[in-house]
Amino acid sequence: MSKPTSIKTSEEVRDRLRVLAAERGTTITELLEEMASRELTESEREQRAAEAARELGVQYSADIQRAGQDAWAKVRAHQSGTAA
Repeated sequence: MSKPTSIKTSEEVRDRLRVLAAERGTTITELLEEMASRELTESEREQRAAEAARELGVQYSADIQRAGQDAWAKVRAHQSGTAA
């Protein structure tokens, strides 16, 4: 296990994290560790996109990247109900 540290945040965020952790029967530290491990970095997302394109036999390019980003933006818009 890594050496513990602290993160400065507002009381509102801390209290929300406390509730979320309690609802899951865990600690704030464990909740944050799980959230951080689940979320991909930009570099990791880019690597996965390139791997997926390779598996599909598609040359990964700036055009493919833009098309993918546009497609995901549309999916998120539909999920949030803001799609035109």
